[in-house]
Amino acid sequence: MEGGVVEADASAFKECFSLAWRNPYVLRLAFSAGIGGLLFGYDTGVISGALLYIRDDFSSVDRKTWLQEMIVSMAVAGAIVGAAVGGWTNDRFGRRFSILVADFLFFVGAVIMAAAPSPTLLIVGRVFVGLGVGMASMTSPLYISEASPAKVRGALVSTNGFLITGGQFLSSLINLAFTNVHGTWRWMLGIAALPALLQFILMLLLPESPRWLYRKRREAEAEAIMRKIYPAQEADKEIQALKDSIEAEIKEEGSSEKINITKLLKTKTVRRGLIAGVGLQIFQQFVGINTVMYYSPTIVQLAGFASNQTAVALSLVTSGLNAMGTIVSIYFIDRTGRKKLLIISLCGVILSLGVLSGVFHETTSHSPNVSKQETSHFSSYTCPDFSLATTNWDCMKCLKASSPDCGFCASGTNKLFPGACLISNNTVKDLCHSEGRLWYTRGCPSRYGWLALIGLALYIIFFSPGMGTAPWIVNSEIYPLRFRGVCGGIAATANWISNLIVAQSFLSLTQSIGTSWTFFIFGVISVVALFFVLVFVPETKGLPIEEVEKMLEQRDVHFAFWKKQAGESEKKANTNV
Repeated sequence: MEGGVVEADASAFKECFSLAWRNPYVLRLAFSAGIGGLLFGYDTGVISGALLYIRDDFSSVDRKTWLQEMIVSMAVAGAIVGAAVGGWTNDRFGRRFSILVADFLFFVGAVIMAAAPSPTLLIVGRVFVGLGVGMASMTSPLYISEASPAKVRGALVSTNGFLITGGQFLSSLINLAFTNVHGTWRWMLGIAALPALLQFILMLLLPESPRWLYRKRREAEAEAIMRKIYPAQEADKEIQALKDSIEAEIKEEGSSEKINITKLLKTKTVRRGLIAGVGLQIFQQFVGINTVMYYSPTIVQLAGFASNQTAVALSLVTSGLNAMGTIVSIYFIDRTGRKKLLIISLCGVILSLGVLSGVFHETTSHSPNVSKQETSHFSSYTCPDFSLATTNWDCMKCLKASSPDCGFCASGTNKLFPGACLISNNTVKDLCHSEGRLWYTRGCPSRYGWLALIGLALYIIFFSPGMGTAPWIVNSEIYPLRFRGVCGGIAATANWISNLIVAQSFLSLTQSIGTSWTFFIFGVISVVALFFVLVFVPETKGLPIEEVEKMLEQRDVHFAFWKKQAGESEKKANTNV
């Protein structure tokens, strides 16, 4: 991978399967490290369903939107610290050590959450889990990348992305499985300790990254591992290329340990690599993906589906499509290329967010009216604000009442007919259900609810194969070896900071400006992201690190992304003509 020019292989996907038979050791390394991606995905997905039942158990969480956002986003805050520390531990102690620490933190956090007697301790457990997820988010793809032959590097790093989305789908299944079990959300959150324990055991049996070992002058260990990774006829060549690359870096710098921010920014290739890598990580979050993954059941309820169980079941669609999209990415990432896949992905995301914005606009502007006759049927529980109203109310206005909070009890004849605006508590909710009516506190009945699900499905279908996996792949291969751990940590930290901003603000945004305008903002950001990819992101498909560095040095902006770039030999031939 560090040697001379390695041409991109259009059949990398088939090559990956072939590798499973010829050298299962590489896949063993990739999938063992990829469990970190599974943990990452599980934590992202499980809170979406668990939050519905946490609200039921803790009235303070149900009443306060900021507390719901806090429970979700504190894991993200922990991940920011974990990713930042992970960059340092990766370079100082190694990739394997970082993964082991991440597993320990995740295990402790899962146990704390499962036993939490209050929202405060639940948040503490979320922070621990976040620390582990943050370290794993940048270490797993790095470890896999450094243990992969160049021809299948993209495909194998994509397996980490597949395990992330697989973890999200698994969390949806777990959420659905425990909806009728006593302690619902405790099981949902606590069961995550098992894969963390499994990976800890597996990583104890696996070696350190051979490239990190070479950086630390442990050549014998590194060579032994390289010979297991590469076929005998390629191993010597790869070992020599890696040795030459590292010695050249050490000679240039005078020491292999002097890494600081000033040096990063002054090095042209690293600076340009950081612009592309960090920018992709920021835009990955700001186009809204984790609003869908963290809050998908809540979004389903906002679209007009009242039941917790229904919302959790329908969220399986998004997580399932996300997992399938990553399989598509594994096939196309080394065949089509990173940049082209990103551009196609963003075009679809823009279209999907436009659909969602339009659907939610129709949903909120055509909600059922509140009937005084229907409300008087529950006279003891009438919403106080509605009793004082001098104008006509609809469902959306009812749900915005806040002194106290109110809910909408739909008509027993047809949920789209006028219903009742009542005080929101468990007694009233049970009373409404006892008459065969639906109870709404998050969104209103709508004939457009299924269109919102189609919009969400389209969003995931387009996002997952491109923006879902490509940013991590580009960040695993765009930086020089010497700076890869630190730069990967910076990029992952940027991802988690962006994630925190989105997670902490989504519910508040939907309350203040509405769900429609919230998705419209994500759509505008997606347009900006598209232009960013066109201008700043290079194509790294099938290229060794040396070629990527040359491309960044020359700042070869390739706007015609649909055309095949000329290889180095072709460029030289044209120059000599």
